[in-house]
Amino acid sequence: MRPLPSGRRKTRGISLGLFALCLAAACCLQSQGVSLYIPQATINATVKEDILLSVEYSCHGVPTIEWTYSSNWGTQKIVEWKPGTQANISQSHKDRVCTFDNGSIQLFSVGVRDSGYYVITVTERLGSSQFGTIVLHVSEILYEDLHFVAVLLAFLAAVAAVLISLMWVCNKCAYKFQRKRRHKLKESTTEEIELEDVEC
Repeated sequence: MRPLPSGRRKTRGISLGLFALCLAAACCLQSQGVSLYIPQATINATVKEDILLSVEYSCHGVPTIEWTYSSNWGTQKIVEWKPGTQANISQSHKDRVCTFDNGSIQLFSVGVRDSGYYVITVTERLGSSQFGTIVLHVSEILYEDLHFVAVLLAFLAAVAAVLISLMWVCNKCAYKFQRKRRHKLKESTTEEIELEDVEC
């Protein structure tokens, strides 16, 4: 194998050196930047439930935390705050959001329209930031349908009970009617036999 010309060796060495320098800078920035941990990236809930969007972050200094919401109905900012200070909550989520110093938020009484993507952005004072996403799916409890089915079943059971009672009464009446008829037939046949005996 032939040795590379000296010009190529120099550019190759410079490229490797730049790459190593960039890698070291990235590692330093990463160690001083923001780290974000989301324990549960997908949450399933039902209507009227209170939901905790839980996160944990670590960084140097006091960061700015921002939560935004994105769905089929659009994107909107929910809240922005620095831990230890008053949160700036949007009008759409006023009285429905509680913030925590670890970056988590709690949504009160969620509805189907709250389904979507919740994005947290943690920004350090120096400008480095990290973001994460939590997917929330809110479904309705079909109490109305279950209530309707329960009422319908109760109504059908009551109708069935009434029909069974009517059939029992009709059966008793028919039995008594047949008994009376047999008794009358028996009496008429015995009278006829007695008349025949008298005539003879």
